[in-house]
This record gives sequence, structure tokens and C-alpha cells, in this order.
Amino acid sequence: MADTPAHPDNDGSGYMLYHSIGQYPGKSGDMARALSAFAECWGAPNDEQWGYALGQRQRFIDLWSQLLKAPSASLTTTENVTTALAAMIMALPRDELEGRVVLVAGDCFPSLHFLLTGMEERYGFKLRTVPLREGASWVEDEDVIAAWGPEVGLALLTWVSSTSSHRCDLARLMAHGRSQGSVIGVDITQAAGLMDYDCLGVGADFAVSTSLKWMCGSPGGGILQVMPDVIARCQPSLRGWFSQDNIFSWDINAFSYAPDIRRFDNGTPSVMACAASVLALEWHAQQDWSAQLARNRALCEVIIAAADEAGFELASPRDPAERGGSVMMRLPEGIDPQAVLADLRGRSVFADARGSLLRCSPGFMTTAAGVERLTDALVAAGRGGA
Repeated sequence: MADTPAHPDNDGSGYMLYHSIGQYPGKSGDMARALSAFAECWGAPNDEQWGYALGQRQRFIDLWSQLLKAPSASLTTTENVTTALAAMIMALPRDELEGRVVLVAGDCFPSLHFLLTGMEERYGFKLRTVPLREGASWVEDEDVIAAWGPEVGLALLTWVSSTSSHRCDLARLMAHGRSQGSVIGVDITQAAGLMDYDCLGVGADFAVSTSLKWMCGSPGGGILQVMPDVIARCQPSLRGWFSQDNIFSWDINAFSYAPDIRRFDNGTPSVMACAASVLALEWHAQQDWSAQLARNRALCEVIIAAADEAGFELASPRDPAERGGSVMMRLPEGIDPQAVLADLRGRSVFADARGSLLRCSPGFMTTAAGVERLTDALVAAGRGGA
């Protein structure tokens, strides 16, 4: 199917990539101002650079901490969720992982599974991946629980799956994990910024995320949040001058870790992604999140109805209580996903596909009119019009 001319409504109303990058009104202008301000400061012939740059990083940390209701000094920056998880693996006491099991679901973010398979032999743990049932689109919570015994030293939970938008029952899984004595981490990437996550309320030992997707920030703006009692027993292998309480301590024979999350820092921190994301986080902090989630829920129901009408297999839970902010569907054999995406693009509707899996996430800029253009295309594709 040939590309069609650009649709006149290319105003964000059909933007449905909140599982990927994420947009909000005025984002390009905000980023341009933030990066221009950074360039002006960094390029000035004076001594004000580090005060400004580290101030932007701290503002980023403070906004994330506020969003997640995190305890003081329990959150720091990372490049992405993969480096955040690696930092935790390398920091935990050896006896908490060596000879024990690391548990993860088969619908976790693939990058994290790649990491864990590579670290398994080096750190002496056995990786246990809970499989999807035959024909299923996500891993069931009861299957995770069945695989989770006292031999599990660490369990990584995926709050919302990137391939189905299935939302696990965190309260149920946390209660079971606590009874087994495991360290528990949560990947909150696919829901942070749309759904409320309360670090103290959930009670996980650590959480990892990115500033992309519903957060609408910049790549490179990852976060690692660790509860204070866990921080106290961690000794990160990757360490440097920013890992100290006094970063200007130059005695090379007198290193000691900072008492808080700063011990997970290492060398000179990357600050560009923080500076580029601060205004997005400030925009987030001003939103009515219950209203945003309600809009998302209403638009998702329209998409699900269209998928049903088109005859596409729904790969996300129908029950919104079990779903994140996305709707995934499987295109049947004979329908080219790239042709469907090209048709959508011509209507100024932006989604993506992983193989035959079409992923649609209506968010802050998406409108009912944009969703209508999506549903028209889905129904046409189902009738052989794509």
C-alpha cells in the first residue's frame, strides 16, 4: 500500500506512542529553551557551569521523587532501566544472590532479560523466567507466585508489560514476595506518569524507570529508586568520586560510600538528559492525573471496540483494572503491519508494531477525533482495505 499524503490534522491528536517516546503540548519549545539555556551557561567563560548543571540534575531528582512519593535521598539518575538494574545487581551483598534464584516474568522488557542472562554466571545466581501459557499474551500473576519460593533472592516485577499492557497485581505479588524473604524490584516504566506509584505504599526494595513514554522526557533520563534500609547494605561496584559523602575528598586511600542513594553515583554524572526533561516533569506535576487516566480509559475502550469489529485478536486485558494505558492487538496473517502503519501515518495517526503486534497508546495529546481516524483505519484493514 503506497503512502498517502500527510493528513491536515498532524497536531498530535492521533499520537499514540506513549508506550515509546511520549509528547505533551509545547514539548518541542520547552526542550529547545532548556537546551539553549544549558548551552548558554555551559559555553560561558565563567565558573558557573557546575552549579547550574548539577542544579538541573537535582531538580530532575526532586521532581521524580515527588512523583513517586519516594523517601528523601532514595532516588538517583541512571542512563536507562538496564543500567539501573545492573547497578542493583552489582551492589547487593554477594550472599543475597550467589547460589540463589533471580525471578523474572517472560513478558519483562527484553533488555532486562538480556542483562540478567549475561550476569547469571558471573554473579552466581540462577535465572528463572516464568513462561507465558500457551497462546497467552502475558504472564499470569499466579504463575509468578507458583515459581516464587524462598530460594528466590531477587524478583523483578514488571508493573505493566510493554507487549500486552497487562498490569500485574503489585499488592498481591509484594505480599507473597515478602513472605519468601526476597529482594523485590519493580520496573515501572510503562505506567509511570500515567498511574500513581507510591514507593512507601508499594513497599518494593527498589524501582527503575525512564523519563520517556508517559513521562514525555528525554532519552538518557533513567532513574533508580532504592529504599533506605536496602541502600544501607549495598556497596555498588561501579563507584567514583560522586559516590562519596564529600565528593571533593581527594585522599585516594580513604574512600567511603555516601550514606544515602548517592553511593550509587560514580564518576561525573550525565546531566544533559536531566536538563532536557525537567520542563516535562514540571508539566507533569501540574496535571490532574485522575482526569488524564479517565481520558485514556475512555479512548482505550473505543480502540478495543474497533479491534473487535475488525476481527483482530486483543493482546491486552479487557478489564481496565488489569491494564496499563495501552491497547495491543495481533494483526492476522495476510495483513502487513507496515502497510497498516503507513496507512495510519497518512491519516496522521502514529502507532507502532512489534511483528504482528500493533501497539496503540492514547495519551495527553490524543483526541477523540484522532482515535476515530485510528478506528476507521483498523476497520478498513480488517475488511481488506489496508
